[in-house]
Amino acid sequence: MFSSTAIRMATRRVISKGLQQQQQQSSSRAFSSSVFTAVATKTNPQSNVRNVLLASAGFAAAVAVLQQQQQQEDRNNNNKTQNFFGKSSAQLVKETEDKFGTFWPRNILILFGPPGAGKGTQGPKIEDLLGIPQLSTGDMLRAAVSAGTEVGKKAEAVMKAGGLVSDEIVIGIIRDRIKEDDCRFGFILDGFPRTLPQAKALDKMLAEEGSCVTKVIELEVPDSVLEERITGRWIHKSSGRSYHVKYAPPKSMKLDTNGKPIPDTMKDDVTGEPLMQRHDDTAAALTKRLHGYHKETIPILKHYEPNGIVRSVNANQEMSSVWTQILDALKRKE
Repeated sequence: MFSSTAIRMATRRVISKGLQQQQQQSSSRAFSSSVFTAVATKTNPQSNVRNVLLASAGFAAAVAVLQQQQQQEDRNNNNKTQNFFGKSSAQLVKETEDKFGTFWPRNILILFGPPGAGKGTQGPKIEDLLGIPQLSTGDMLRAAVSAGTEVGKKAEAVMKAGGLVSDEIVIGIIRDRIKEDDCRFGFILDGFPRTLPQAKALDKMLAEEGSCVTKVIELEVPDSVLEERITGRWIHKSSGRSYHVKYAPPKSMKLDTNGKPIPDTMKDDVTGEPLMQRHDDTAAALTKRLHGYHKETIPILKHYEPNGIVRSVNANQEMSSVWTQILDALKRKE
């Protein structure tokens, strides 16, 4: 059997090593010091049994100290998993993102649909799914003017003169916007292109950087259904969130005696700010807008069809079913 002296010496070495490591952790220092004192001062050479018991207790305490230290290190390293090359998970993710952003083609999606088809509802969901921003030409135009960019100044001058912003200016605004970091993996275009010349100009601009449109999704809804959707639509201007008095009413909505929404009660669910209706969200204006949409959009779809990237989605059904079809349209075909 091992002598009590040998056991004490071995135990003290373990405890001493544990204490040296524990000095870096003030929370455990008092505990480990008391363990050392108990073993070093209370050991009685005339009692082998007592010596063995004290040594065993000290060894157990030393193990406990080391276990506490390991547990703390595990917690500290919880988000710093190392691979064989000594790189953290965060480093590996960053390197992978850089590779995709540099060498892989961007995912560039165009979302089409007549007024009231549900672009404002489905667009943000696609944005969240793919992790790429949805770009509205109106928002980009206002941002460029506000930032005072070169293209923004040109657009502002045209608008102040009462003219229409040219395709060249709009393309320039898009070119500047997609250089931002959030577009490095791709982006979703909403409201552009509106005409075949715009589509061709977009293709040319993207080709200059080695990119191209990768998917075109059209939300289809019969014209007869759209009037109810349009006239019942309310919008939160700053965020673009869309509500509908029948299909997706705000929580604050109250109706008058005729069953119509009371305007003062129409508020955004998130901010509580007032909602608004577009001036052209009327039955009369819709007829004109639909005529223009069909006339201009069909040639754009035909332009992209030879590339095999156009997908149609039946948006005249439950929103969950619409989303299922959109997911299928986004998938790569085998």
